[in-house]
Amino acid sequence: MTRAAPVAAAAAAPAGRAGGAGLARRLAHGAPAGMKWLWLAGLAVALALPLLALFGQAWFDQAGNWALPARMAELAANPNFVPLLGRSLAVSLTVAALVVPLAFGFAYALQRSRVALKPLWRGIALLPLFAPSLLPGIALVYLFGNQGIFKGAFGAGGIYGFWGIVLGEAFYTFPHALMVLMAALSLADARLYEAARAMGASPWRTFLTVTLPGARHGLFGAACLVLTLVVTDFGVPKVVGGGYPVLALEAYKAVVGQQQFARGALIGMLLLLPALLTFGVDVAMQRRQRAQMSSRAQVYVPGRDRLRDAACLLVVLAVGGALLLVLAAAVGASLVRLWPYNLQLTLAHYDFDNMDGGGWLAYRNSLKMAALTALAGTAAIFLGAWLTERTRGPAWLHGALRAGFMLPMAVPGLVLGLGYVFFFNAPANPLHALYGTMTLLVLCNVAHFYTTGHLTAAAALRQLDGEFEAAALSLGVAPLATCWRVTVPVCLPALLDIFRYLFVSAMTTVSAVVFLYSPDTVLAAISVLNMDDAGDTASAAAMSTLILLTSALACLLLLGAARGWLRRTQAWRAPAH
Repeated sequence: MTRAAPVAAAAAAPAGRAGGAGLARRLAHGAPAGMKWLWLAGLAVALALPLLALFGQAWFDQAGNWALPARMAELAANPNFVPLLGRSLAVSLTVAALVVPLAFGFAYALQRSRVALKPLWRGIALLPLFAPSLLPGIALVYLFGNQGIFKGAFGAGGIYGFWGIVLGEAFYTFPHALMVLMAALSLADARLYEAARAMGASPWRTFLTVTLPGARHGLFGAACLVLTLVVTDFGVPKVVGGGYPVLALEAYKAVVGQQQFARGALIGMLLLLPALLTFGVDVAMQRRQRAQMSSRAQVYVPGRDRLRDAACLLVVLAVGGALLLVLAAAVGASLVRLWPYNLQLTLAHYDFDNMDGGGWLAYRNSLKMAALTALAGTAAIFLGAWLTERTRGPAWLHGALRAGFMLPMAVPGLVLGLGYVFFFNAPANPLHALYGTMTLLVLCNVAHFYTTGHLTAAAALRQLDGEFEAAALSLGVAPLATCWRVTVPVCLPALLDIFRYLFVSAMTTVSAVVFLYSPDTVLAAISVLNMDDAGDTASAAAMSTLILLTSALACLLLLGAARGWLRRTQAWRAPAH
């Protein structure tokens, strides 16, 4: 690479101006190195130090003495602990056994059949992502509770208890499992199916010997994800758990209701273990899967099969109908005076300022937090991925950054929120002033949802040729300028996906921020929890509906606005005529 042109230009400039330009150029070229240390410090503050504070709260007593064995023994000796653990495992395994086959059947219908209206079915299946986890619990109360339409379906106890938690968690986790399985089934190699047909294998035998083995990593990953989401969620058990408490709800009660911070930290640490275990096993299996994939794989296009397509249509109709029934119950209850006795339409339940829970301020705060999380998170995530994927630096530093970027996937929101309480609420911490502020809520959300956005950005960046940076360096263009002028426009589709994901996730999250808000920063999803506690179930359903509609509308508006941007920045992808 020649630097003759920049050197000649600098030599022709006045001495002072040349010196200033040279300093500015050196700073611009050295900016990525400093940014990597800044991102590493950010990971420490947003993730590592809160987790260490959580561990410290569980491991040491107030005098600083080692207390973990004694506290573990005390927790295990509690007569309620083993039943709590058993209930959490029973619910998690039952939900996984229910959701994973249903999600696989739905994903198979979308990817391996010729079912009509696939975009519609996919949209219906992903609707639960736009609602807080408390919505299915509230809807189940209106469907199967003491005054529900089907109140006798679950016997004298009604929906409250084991089956209520299972059904609510199934609704909540279904779209997460579906996305994993759709990605797994999209990677089929058409040559394997051609070989099976050539050998006379029946469709069923082909399914058992080709489809299932090819999707086994996706099935295991979906099961791990569902288990982790269920065992760490307290929203659904809070609403329909009744006399069936689980570990996540116990951790919430220990901190919020009983002020037993050490007990809450200990249970939070226990909740972290299954998430770390499943995350580690899943990463190991994904590595094996990548090693088994062939670079010569051909895209599989399903042929016509009336029996298969009819069965797939029944699956999407049944699952889609069940999801719409739950949503319709919540939306319908928010629009009538008194379910199910007075079905006169009204908007009285949307008068949040006259209800406990935070009023319309909570909704405005959620909009603000979601927008700030999406803006700040998209910038931080993309720049972090660019630093590790498109710039040079010490291998150990890049490895530390990548490990830090992946760690949030293994940390449940409830555990991260507990860590933030113990770290940022410590009086001796210089960052104590952030506690209860919108800034801390945004930081927690960005940290919580970082990994998914990073994977999206890293995948987009890896598709770019390294010659972009090489050519820019040869012309004396600073790396950050190349990133802004070339990399960002090319990767705009991935940036929009990250923005949309962060906005929706921030609007619907409960567990990560339930310990961090103040009266001035109460959020819409938290107000759902507070209104349900106060007995204003219809208003809680109304706020859940508003969150659902806002998230869906934001995605549609972003999709419409993005078309023009993508048309201008992605014109180079279109084939020449």
